[in-house]
Amino acid sequence: MTTPPAPGSDAWLALTREEIIEPDRPVIDPHHHLWTDTFNRDYLLDDFRADTGSGHRIVKTVFVECRAFYDESAPLHLQSVGETAAIRELAQHSTTSTGKAQIAGIVAHADLRLGATPQRLHEVLEKHRIAAGGLLRGIRQSGARDNRPEDLLITGRAPAYLYGREEFRTGLRMLPDYGLTYDTWHFHHQNEDFCELAQTAPDTTMILDHFGSPLGVGIYKGRQDEIFSQWKRDMAEIAKCRNVYMKLGGLAMPDNGFGWDKSNTPPGSDEIVRTQKKYYLHVLDLFGAERCMFESNFPVDRLSLSYHVLWNAFKKMVADASESEKHALFYGTAERVYRL
Repeated sequence: MTTPPAPGSDAWLALTREEIIEPDRPVIDPHHHLWTDTFNRDYLLDDFRADTGSGHRIVKTVFVECRAFYDESAPLHLQSVGETAAIRELAQHSTTSTGKAQIAGIVAHADLRLGATPQRLHEVLEKHRIAAGGLLRGIRQSGARDNRPEDLLITGRAPAYLYGREEFRTGLRMLPDYGLTYDTWHFHHQNEDFCELAQTAPDTTMILDHFGSPLGVGIYKGRQDEIFSQWKRDMAEIAKCRNVYMKLGGLAMPDNGFGWDKSNTPPGSDEIVRTQKKYYLHVLDLFGAERCMFESNFPVDRLSLSYHVLWNAFKKMVADASESEKHALFYGTAERVYRL
């Protein structure tokens, strides 16, 4: 008896194939990772090229920190510079092939709590700038933290109430002086804290990743309607902060609870639209296309669905939008916010 392919594997993803919608539309993917030995596999430039080359016209991408390639020989506050240096090298390789997606920006990691000693934060940001070779666009220090990390596949590593710490807020407010944006990721029950944070740093351009991650496993399983109602209210408050932009994606992580990572076959784009369109349209209604950008969050979301199917779903969700709105969502907002 043949063993069915494991969810998330290349063979499993190949079980669902679709014709590409609008294959000529230029796309910037503003959120992906590269790493080694994570979720039982490497995911490096050739792997990402296979995904970005699966049919959609992915022109540029932004790498977002994921605690990979750290220089463990460096002082603790500088170890993340090793990731930036490694990605810069991979980015240089990405420019050698005509017609392939190019890594055009890097969002690095720094501990913004170093704002308590500005000279140390300056040191970190300067070393990232040098290591990035002109590609540094922002900093991400995620606030994700949950009281039951044992229930989650991706637990988040933030200290308790990171967003409320004054030394962190001081560092956050320093980023505009360096021409850098701030990315973050957290769970749905932290959205109110993030809203307060955004209000305290109105001059810092802030990008919220993955919709503020509504959870659906562990103690949150079976509570999606309740969580969605509160999430909608939280998004409405966050939208009032004009310095906040939204990445639309990252809803296929196993911890979101849609269960695709345990299915016999990966979902098609119609199933993704049917299940998740309400999240996308709510945020689009609140923020507008000029403050939103579609993201793949690969290879994390690759545990649940394939790259070409995901971007088909995005295109179906906004099929009725104007051409200017579509351009903003797929290209223009990311190009402007990350200066690509």
